[in-house]
Amino acid sequence: MSEIKDQKFVYDFTEGNKDLKDLLGGKGANLAEMTNLGLPVPPGFTITTEACKVYLESGAEPPALRDEVSAHLAALEEAMGKKLGQADNPLLVSVRSGAKFSMPGMMDTVLNIGLSDASVEGLARQSGDERFAWDSYRRLIQMFGKTVLGVEGELFEEALDEAKKAKKVTVDTDLEPADLKKLVRTFKKIVKNEAGRDFPQDPREQMDLAIKAVFDSWNGDRAKLYRRQERIPHDLGTAVNVCTMVFGNLGPDSGTGVAFTRDPASGHQGVYGDYLQNAQGEDVVAGIRNTVPLAELESIDKTSYDRLMAIMEKLENHYRDLCDIEFTIERGQLWMLQTRVGKRTAGAAFRIATQLVDQGLIDEAEALQRVTGAQLAQLMFPRFDEKATVEKVARGIAASPGAAVGKAVFDSYTAVKWSRSGEKVILIRRETNPDDLDGMIAAEGILTSRGGKTSHAAVVARGMGKTCVCGAEELEVDTKRRRMTVPGGHVVEEGDVISIDGSTGKVYLGEVPVVPSPVVEYFEGRMHAGADDADELVQSVHRMMAYADRRRRLRVRANADNAEDALRARRFGAQGIGLCRTEHMFLGERRQYVERLILADTDAEREDALKALLPLQKGDFVELFEAMDGLPVTVRLLDPPLHEFLPDITELSVRVALAESRKEPHENELRLLQAVHRLHEQNPMLGLRGVRLGLVIPGLFTMQVRAIAEAAAERIDAKGDPRVEIMIPLVGTVQELELVREEAEQVIAEVAQSSGVELDLALGTMIELPRAAVTAGQIAEAAEFFSFGTNDLTQTVWGFSRDDVEASFFTAYLEKGIFGVSPFETIDKDGVGSLVRHAVEAGRATRPDIKLGVCGEHGGDPESVHFFHEVGLDYVSCSPFRIPVARLEAGRAAAQSAGSDSR
Repeated sequence: MSEIKDQKFVYDFTEGNKDLKDLLGGKGANLAEMTNLGLPVPPGFTITTEACKVYLESGAEPPALRDEVSAHLAALEEAMGKKLGQADNPLLVSVRSGAKFSMPGMMDTVLNIGLSDASVEGLARQSGDERFAWDSYRRLIQMFGKTVLGVEGELFEEALDEAKKAKKVTVDTDLEPADLKKLVRTFKKIVKNEAGRDFPQDPREQMDLAIKAVFDSWNGDRAKLYRRQERIPHDLGTAVNVCTMVFGNLGPDSGTGVAFTRDPASGHQGVYGDYLQNAQGEDVVAGIRNTVPLAELESIDKTSYDRLMAIMEKLENHYRDLCDIEFTIERGQLWMLQTRVGKRTAGAAFRIATQLVDQGLIDEAEALQRVTGAQLAQLMFPRFDEKATVEKVARGIAASPGAAVGKAVFDSYTAVKWSRSGEKVILIRRETNPDDLDGMIAAEGILTSRGGKTSHAAVVARGMGKTCVCGAEELEVDTKRRRMTVPGGHVVEEGDVISIDGSTGKVYLGEVPVVPSPVVEYFEGRMHAGADDADELVQSVHRMMAYADRRRRLRVRANADNAEDALRARRFGAQGIGLCRTEHMFLGERRQYVERLILADTDAEREDALKALLPLQKGDFVELFEAMDGLPVTVRLLDPPLHEFLPDITELSVRVALAESRKEPHENELRLLQAVHRLHEQNPMLGLRGVRLGLVIPGLFTMQVRAIAEAAAERIDAKGDPRVEIMIPLVGTVQELELVREEAEQVIAEVAQSSGVELDLALGTMIELPRAAVTAGQIAEAAEFFSFGTNDLTQTVWGFSRDDVEASFFTAYLEKGIFGVSPFETIDKDGVGSLVRHAVEAGRATRPDIKLGVCGEHGGDPESVHFFHEVGLDYVSCSPFRIPVARLEAGRAAAQSAGSDSR
């Protein structure tokens, strides 16, 4: 308790800096930084995230907080020469949230704190603008009622709409003072009826309640949902920023806007942003009124425009990154209300990173920290075929790129409901607000008829990598009737399919066909970066991949089972095959040979079946080793239970019953049914599979090893360079591995002698059982390499059956915060990861030169790649499509590690 008592909970803007985001939140830290830079920032102070944590944990503010706030408020009043909410010349403040990580629109803000029935008259006299004063007051009641008192926001919107209808106007700026006074009375009645109390007239009570509301909003449903989506920790808390109000709604020489130092959608340099005359900040972000492009500010107010351009350049050079800026102009005076490193699309991230390198602002290592594997994966998604014959019906603002196709839905609830039933949907709204977040997450894309590149829909969609088209003004969106009317009168009903292109802003009726992205064509070798006609984006990706490849320690292999996949993986930059699943070679027409093996009653029948499989396996391996000539190929011996190669038990039972009823011959089907019953297991994934199969069925593994060895010998005879590793699956004890190894070495020696070539085939195992990880030191005595099978290791550590649990309760676990992310998607560092770490250390203690890799799909997950770099694996292996992602993340991990070491 004494620690809390002695803690400082409030900082003036002059006391902080941009490196104090943990304490002051992103907004507070950056307001302090701009103040330090001498930029025009309205005076104010920040209540720390630590105060929020105390409040959330105890349900009460820290005892000293009120006195600290009072002291800083008094200092602010003295500096401004007026008191909060005083009747004749009121000081007004905003109360804004500001967490460490940007969460646009997810938490609460209240503007114009300090206005009351008395002070609104003083503001009117002070400003000389009665309309402005009453407009500010109605905004306060509306925001306070919704945010602090929990009044339904639509009630205020409906009252505002009624006021505009009564006046026969369409925009709120056309309402006169008398109209706004009447609206204020209406709003106060709504508060009284819905909240059960009057709107507070005491300005300090307003501020205190607003501060508590911001604290509470950290645990609001939309904030928690956003944090889960963005993987932001739940225990950070939010800071609260109390800032002197400056007003953009004082007339045509005032306004508010949002600016970017570069285009957040494309990364191109230029003047990007939105401006709205005679408005307050929420009007721009909410998209309630359509803005004008920021460039038009030059003709509206050139002095402010020139000053803003200079500040934008200063901020970008200072932060060495794209900056997102909020500003207000009050009667020709420019004020900076916020800056932060701006969210951007995947393409913009790659372009901006290379541009900043060229400008000398950052180096290659820093550039790698400005992009992510998830962004690269987005760039590899297909795009619309521009040559397709389709009907374009509208064009809006290209807010967040991508090609999205789905059924039209008009509210968040329907988007979530339809998505959960497997439908792909496009969420259509006039404009989105934070309450639409769950629908935005569920939708393939978002389409709005209002708003610009800085609207809520645009900012949130870019952050999520979701396709978005905003401000398609030609569209008439009727959410109540669940329909949209496009130019020409055609009506799109809920459930009709539409397509939206977030790269061009185009909206189409029906489904538009897609083509591969230029980034995939580059990786496939069909587009060469550096050529005169090469796409700028592809060149940026090419450079970033070169940066990553130069820095990474981890090698990247592919999971590939045939020559075609292997060749594609090689084009994508694979440095070998980390997992060839031989069971995939037994599918299709070859099932009959597996059936013969299972049904064999004698050793001779079993040997005949194995002999039939041998040349087929050998042919597959020859093709694979040729495709990967000179690179390592890890071949896993047969792993799954044999029953997987037999017909479904129900289907087979029906066939036997029908044959018996018709008195038709069915001896083979009957034998198959008996075999299915004989091999049936309650939990086959923990039954007769992997190494157990090889030990129980004589000749199975030796046939595979012989096929591998003969294929390697044939490639050597053909002057090839096969580098083969044989992997024994599901080993739980070193004795299992020793028995299989002894047989394998004997077969390899026989093939070497008969072929007259020297064979150097490595023998190792998968570590996919907890016991194998715990006893890795012993197992390493018989293994030249380990490959961590993290899919099965995750199942066995957690006690999960992946095929069952993901559909049955994972959604609930994610919603309840038990998981931040599925452990099958990103490695569980504390559980599964600790076993991997132990096995690495124990394996290397026994055999210092042991080769270590991972072949589960975690090998292509960005966050997991960083973990595998940290624990010291030699390589990761993943599906061919994810190889570029793994290469990039391996480079990022190395650069990040080097940066940490240097500090």
